Order: sequence, then structure tokens, then C-alpha cells
Amino acid sequence: MLGLLSGVFAGLSWFWIRADCLVEVALMKARHVETAAGKTKDWDVWSVEIDKLSSELRDAKARVQKEEDDMGLKTARIVSDRQELEKLREELNSMHRNISDKVVEIQADEAKNLRMLAQTYATLSPHAAVTIIHDLDDATVVKILSLMKPDTIGPIFEDMTQADPSSSDGHRAAVLSEKLRLVRAQKNAEGP
Repeated sequence: MLGLLSGVFAGLSWFWIRADCLVEVALMKARHVETAAGKTKDWDVWSVEIDKLSSELRDAKARVQKEEDDMGLKTARIVSDRQELEKLREELNSMHRNISDKVVEIQADEAKNLRMLAQTYATLSPHAAVTIIHDLDDATVVKILSLMKPDTIGPIFEDMTQADPSSSDGHRAAVLSEKLRLVRAQKNAEGP
């Protein structure tokens, strides 16, 4: 019995002395297994929830990066479009200036032609002038009449009103005289 007790006591003593080493070896093996699985941690606790959060965080970061890249492309496209619009605006302004210059030239030529027509119609008989005026539009007639003297315009209007009562020449004479009045009023307002 004494041998049995001394054997149990010796076994427990030996286990007690060696238990620290066994526990240390078991911990090292556990760390080695975790490292081999690719999980390096800055803390002692690692769980499935932390894995999920980490995965969600990586996915969110990837989405944000993709959105930033898309925004960069859109910004570059907007800048490119804005530059193209500025270029088109400059071209349009240049074309507008060219057209404005041409309009001034045409208006100067038109004014010269209208003066010549006014002088020609002033030399015609009132009946001949009315015959020609009958085929012209009101705007052109008013431009021509505005360049004539009142004593030349009077006989033309008189001939228009004495025409056939079924024609609208009398009414047209009234419309033309009103438009002529407005043109002369505008010229007087603009000054010499």
C-alpha cells in the first residue's frame, strides 16, 4: 500500500512539474494552427462575426473606390464637354460677328437700292407707281415711300383711293400711310 501511495505521489509530482511545459506546448500548437489558417489578429478574440464585419468592410471599401473612380470619369467627361461647349460658343460668336458684318453690308446696299427705287418711282406717274406698288409687299413699299417727299407720296395715295371700289387699294393706302407715319416717327426719335 505504501508502494502504491508512493507511486501515485511520484506520478502526481512528476505531472505537476511537467504540466507547465505541456500547457505551454499546447498553447504554441494552437497559435501555430491559427497562423497557418491565415488569421493574424491584433487581439486575442476572433470570431465568425468579426470575419463577416471584415468582409463587409472590404466590400464597402471596394464599392466606395468604384464610385470614386466612376465620379472621376464623370468629372473628366464634364470637363471635356464644357471645353467643347466653350469652343462651340467661340465659333458661334465668331459666326455671329461675321453675319452681323454681312447684314450691315447688305443693309447699306439695300438702302442704296431703296433710294434708287424711290427716285425712280418719284419720276413715274402716280398710276404707274400704284401698279408697281400693287405687286410689292407692305414692308418694301413703306421703305420706298419713306425715302420719297410727301408731295410725291400724296398723288400715289390719291390714285390708290380712286381705284376700283371693289379692290382693297383704298384700305391698303390707309395701312401704308399708318406704317409710314410710324417709320417717320421712329426716324425722328432716333435723330439725324
